[in-house]
Amino acid sequence: MGTAWCTFVVKNRMQTLRERGHDKAKMSAQDSCLSLIKYLLFVFNLFFFVLGSLIFCFGIWILIDKTSFVSFVGLSFMPLQIWSKALAISGILTMGLALLGCVGALKELRCLLGLYFGILLLLFAMQITLGILISTQRTRLERRVKDIVMETIQRYHAHPEESAAEESWDYVQFQLRCCGWNSPRDWFSIPSLSSNDSEVHRVPCSCYNSSASNDSAIFEKLSFPEFSRLGPLARPRHSTDLCLVPANSDIYSEGCARSLQKWLHNNLISIVGICLGVGLLELSFMTLSIFLCRNLDQVYDRLARYL
Repeated sequence: MGTAWCTFVVKNRMQTLRERGHDKAKMSAQDSCLSLIKYLLFVFNLFFFVLGSLIFCFGIWILIDKTSFVSFVGLSFMPLQIWSKALAISGILTMGLALLGCVGALKELRCLLGLYFGILLLLFAMQITLGILISTQRTRLERRVKDIVMETIQRYHAHPEESAAEESWDYVQFQLRCCGWNSPRDWFSIPSLSSNDSEVHRVPCSCYNSSASNDSAIFEKLSFPEFSRLGPLARPRHSTDLCLVPANSDIYSEGCARSLQKWLHNNLISIVGICLGVGLLELSFMTLSIFLCRNLDQVYDRLARYL
């Protein structure tokens, strides 16, 4: 009887040791997996923190040293104040979100990981909602954009101290090589562009098609300050001077509505690819963060059991 009891105790003890060894091996594998996820999440967010800091510094550079930026880029009529503030805010938001991910992953703080997951989920939901609204309300959106553009054209240079929208539209016309929304005729009835000769219509210099003219000196003749490649020659932001060209000269004949449609059609694959890439990246970060957050307590409980 004593021998049988000893045999039972030994077998039970050996079985318990095997189970503990199996549990320890399983826990070790799970710890390795969680460590890999933790450091992957940390490295990715560290990269985005550096990227956000670069975006922030770039925005501050534009805001503080506009002359250097204009000389570097070569376009002086961009609404630099708007772009600089947008870049600075985007950089701060990117840095803040990346910092949450870095600290939460490295220190294994469930509260920060949960907050990180919640913000990413909110951003992802906003992007999905925005995509649905754009696809379902496209006609209304196009009508609203047209109204904004036509209002900007009608008020062109009416208030020189508030020229951000006008500079933005000049930039669009210059980049898309177009004039007006529907056609150059949109500019013909603008009071600030009217001349003494009622038969001569004038349009902004951003409508001028330099590639269609053999006269390279037309830029100097028309005083093209906003297309100057030199920062010191760029016109002041609130200058009262208007750069105009006759509508019967070499100007773009196509409206920007059609040019914008062509641009969207030619770059549709790139736009969809970028949106899908950003969405998949957010989903990957959300998956890693919630997996790490949910498994931290289980690891701590098992460690406490064997201490």
